[in-house]
Amino acid sequence: MNTKILVVDDEIHIVELVKYNLENQGYSVKTAYDGEEALNLISKERFDLIILDLMLPLIDGLEVCKILKRDQSKDIPIIMLTAKTSETDKVYGLEIGADDYITKPFSIKELTARVKAVLRRSGEKNKDFNEKIIVLGDVKIDLEKYEVTRDGIPIELTLKEFELLRILLENSGKVLSRNTLLDMVWGYDYYGETRTVDVHIRNLRKKIEQDDKNPQYIETVRGVGYKINRTNYNI
Repeated sequence: MNTKILVVDDEIHIVELVKYNLENQGYSVKTAYDGEEALNLISKERFDLIILDLMLPLIDGLEVCKILKRDQSKDIPIIMLTAKTSETDKVYGLEIGADDYITKPFSIKELTARVKAVLRRSGEKNKDFNEKIIVLGDVKIDLEKYEVTRDGIPIELTLKEFELLRILLENSGKVLSRNTLLDMVWGYDYYGETRTVDVHIRNLRKKIEQDDKNPQYIETVRGVGYKINRTNYNI
């Protein structure tokens, strides 16, 4: 396994613990202790995953995440690692592009399970949809290239936003519950965090809908979950 992971945290014992356990799983791990050092490393080499603490010296984790999601590193999945536990912090981290969120203290078993799930989702492509273009009104989704455009203008989606959209498209016309979407997109038991799905759906609507307050493509089925409006679905 040649999967490269960057662990960014200013607490040395946490960095060493995470590095040791991930290397035992076969991953190649590099470390950084502040946001500036992390960005410098990322500019020089490609990582498959970044585990990023929220509270960092020099440049905090949220700012690092925002910087990465607007440049050539936007497709690298990010797991936010932080002591903050409020819903506001979690939602904000997800809104700016983090793919997952783990609060301290955490178990190594939980961390490694989430690392595997995020890596699996980031590298996975559905063979049935290779070389196919999906059209939702004025929005075109290229599932092979992981590209989304509206009237030819690129729309930037985070990896999790794209995966969520892809799953909904693959199940066009079917209603998928929040728990089902959590399991299919995040790939592990994320029970009790269905707010995660709502945040990503809201972000998707802002990006692909003409009016996110009155969505045409991603419909809410009250009390159940979400579905793609089949009437606007073409291949």
